[in-house]
Amino acid sequence: MNFNEYKSKAFTDDPKLYEEYKMLEPEYEIVRQVILAREKQNMTQKQLAQKIGIKQSNISRLESGNYNPSLEFLQKVASGLGKELHIEFRDPPSI
Repeated sequence: MNFNEYKSKAFTDDPKLYEEYKMLEPEYEIVRQVILAREKQNMTQKQLAQKIGIKQSNISRLESGNYNPSLEFLQKVASGLGKELHIEFRDPPSI
């Protein structure tokens, strides 16, 4: 059983788990985007941190999901990656 199969089974077996997962999804999406953008530029966490004037451990905590970043922090990270930060509200998908 691969991870996606396991996740699908776990969500089917426990609908509350799925609801919790969906609530955390925006945080994980931010983390994924930061990591992908940084790696695409062959930039280390340390290089990104130096570029925006923070400690490497702050980038590490962000990327591990152990940090609740402020908008100001996310704007710094986006700028350091040569990106713009966009936040939007979307209607949930219809079921």
